[in-house]
Amino acid sequence: MSKGDDENPFGDPSVQNAVSNPGNKVDLDDYNPFDGKSQIQNPAVMNPTEDLPPAEIPVPQTVQQPKVSTADFQRRQDELEKRAQELDRREEELRSAPQNVRQNNWPPLPNFCPVQSCFYHDINVDIPVEFQKIVKHLYYLWVGHVSLLVVNLLAGLLYLFTKGDSGETFGLALVYCVLFTPASFVCWFRPAYKAFRDDSSFNFMVFFCVFFFQMIVSVLYSLGIGGMGSSGLWLGFETVGKKDASGGLIFVGVLMIIIGVGFGLAALANLYLLAKIHKLYRSTGASIAKAQAEFTSGVMSNETVRQAAADAARESVRSQFAENNQTGNGNRY
Repeated sequence: MSKGDDENPFGDPSVQNAVSNPGNKVDLDDYNPFDGKSQIQNPAVMNPTEDLPPAEIPVPQTVQQPKVSTADFQRRQDELEKRAQELDRREEELRSAPQNVRQNNWPPLPNFCPVQSCFYHDINVDIPVEFQKIVKHLYYLWVGHVSLLVVNLLAGLLYLFTKGDSGETFGLALVYCVLFTPASFVCWFRPAYKAFRDDSSFNFMVFFCVFFFQMIVSVLYSLGIGGMGSSGLWLGFETVGKKDASGGLIFVGVLMIIIGVGFGLAALANLYLLAKIHKLYRSTGASIAKAQAEFTSGVMSNETVRQAAADAARESVRSQFAENNQTGNGNRY
């Protein structure tokens, strides 16, 4: 049997004292609760037998939040403000442009120039935010190609002055610089720009084909085989290795080697961007069939093409009627 079962609740001394003292007995028959007199002289007081420990209150555990430094908070705030300003600028430009017609701004030419700009070029406005970085890299790569063509032209001119050849390298370098500078912009950068702007599979296909050709040309320029008009590694080492080479000719040879290395780096950059853009292109679910559908719809929606097709069909029907009339007149005679 437990201790609690053997314990007598009336064994407390104060209880026994109250019970055993005759003066504490109250006659319930004569007791009046409203007379204001207490009949009990010594009330029983229960002394606590033992002190109970206070109940333990569970302390809530605080979850440690990741600390954000002031520099990170400021950087995030600057990025949000920059995006907000960019969106505001886009909205303002679209709002101010009549019928969303934008004025061409590339190439940047002065107002007094008789030739005006041919394209509207603004990556921050036309290109979605997630693709702006890669389009900017493409533009910087195009600027690098043009710079290499200009330096290649300068090397060809110096090669002519130092009597390295009779002007073949300089002449071809001049043709390449004048021809490939606008052609590269129109044929591979501009299609990539419009592909990211409009999500156009057809422009992606044009870019892939022309940009691959650009990469092959960069590799050939890097080699610098004599007679091709490119100041590359082959021609540079050949110029430096001549026995009777003067100081100026050696300088031109070293410059050609540097240009060859530059074209090689440009070719590697072409390969990297080609692979990266092709990966993005495949991730969007685009295909050759979609490019063909875009090409067909674009051609048929062109007013000039439709007018030419209608004129051709009209001339064909007219010639057919003329032949039938001549055949009928011949049979009549």
